Amino acid sequence: MPATLDGPDFVALQVRDVDAAAAFCEQHLGLRRAAASPPHGVVFDTEPTPFAVRELLPGVDLDETARPGLGAVIWFKASDAQELHDQLVAAGIKILAPLADSPFGPMFSFEGPEGYRLTAHGG
Repeated sequence: MPATLDGPDFVALQVRDVDAAAAFCEQHLGLRRAAASPPHGVVFDTEPTPFAVRELLPGVDLDETARPGLGAVIWFKASDAQELHDQLVAAGIKILAPLADSPFGPMFSFEGPEGYRLTAHGG
């Protein structure tokens, strides 16, 4: 039988400013840092898939793109999508798609660190 993939095992956003991106994730999204991270990034204790922000890889120039991650969709499960939405609005975070019902519960998209589009659902 040929080799197969089980699914994503790690997700990382490449960013210009790791400290600022990590602070955004902690302060606005409630993510907690994992016990260990590599020197070039910050890994968060997310389940089932670890999530991180990391330095840019060689050859990556975020200034040359209309929006970082264009074409990729990253969804996070929220304990309460409505409450998170309201918190982000109150903090002045740009909402990219309004809160709406979906097959996965209430969902909305917002501008994350350095312009990445992130989606939250659930609750």
